[in-house]
Amino acid sequence: MESKKVFAKSSGRLDKVLSEIIGVSRNQVEKLIKGGFVKINGKLVSKPSFKVEVEQEIEYSLPEPEKKDFSDINIDIDVLYEDDDVLVLNKPANLVVHPAPSVKEPTLVDWLRKRGVRLSTISGEERNGIVHRLDKDTTGAILIAKNNYAHENLSKQLQDRSMGRYYLAVINYPLKDNIVVDKPIARNPKNRLKMAIVEGGKEAKSAFAKIDLSRKNHELIAAKLFSGRTHQIRVHLSSLGRHILGDKLYGYKESGECMMLHAYMLYFLHPKSGKLIEIKAPISRCMQDFIEMNFNKEIVNEKLNSIKTLFEFANS
Repeated sequence: MESKKVFAKSSGRLDKVLSEIIGVSRNQVEKLIKGGFVKINGKLVSKPSFKVEVEQEIEYSLPEPEKKDFSDINIDIDVLYEDDDVLVLNKPANLVVHPAPSVKEPTLVDWLRKRGVRLSTISGEERNGIVHRLDKDTTGAILIAKNNYAHENLSKQLQDRSMGRYYLAVINYPLKDNIVVDKPIARNPKNRLKMAIVEGGKEAKSAFAKIDLSRKNHELIAAKLFSGRTHQIRVHLSSLGRHILGDKLYGYKESGECMMLHAYMLYFLHPKSGKLIEIKAPISRCMQDFIEMNFNKEIVNEKLNSIKTLFEFANS
């Protein structure tokens, strides 16, 4: 079992201090602490609220992934990039990223284990390798860490925004203009399956850029995330009175074979070389067919080829 020693840079709760040092969520660190994987000055500590003082030695161990039978997992997933440290996949629709008590079907993590990919363990055994998540019905680029060094590095990039993602979506009604939405998100108090704009929720910021309008008044847009909250794009669009086609959870009832939300482009600094890597994920067949039938191909291709420039308004 891999272990590592660090020194507290500030005083405070153990889960908060260690989370800031290794660049993962407090929830993930809490699981390490409660699982008996964290020591302070050589003594095992099991309470996330334990008070840590500056310069105290914190030793944490990373659990080995649980062994499971993956013989019945049969999922096709395209690999977009792979080396010894990272893996980028084009996630299909209707696939949950990581196991949970309520999830009965195979997950992306299960597929990775069956494939024999060596994964980071810092997030706990049920989230091996997962740096950021995609909703079950969202397709597109997802980044996987193959070791703990890469995972810590990439998690810090998520926090400082040197790593980022651009999404494509088809919405039911056009935006008035390009727009930045900066509204806090938390669990919907009236429906636990949904998230909502809630005062006192977690900070969340998204930018939306117009791409093309269809004859039926649907609009193809691009989205850039400045944070990574659950259902963030869907919640922020809903706050604007807009909904993604095929997204039945957030109120748009028009039938469709798929939810038209795709993680189109992912960029990050390689954890070892520091080189900027940009990867585009081919759009799912369902969404691609809809775009080709309803939007101007030349306009769409021109804007997708320079997708970063669409968000210059958000950086001012």
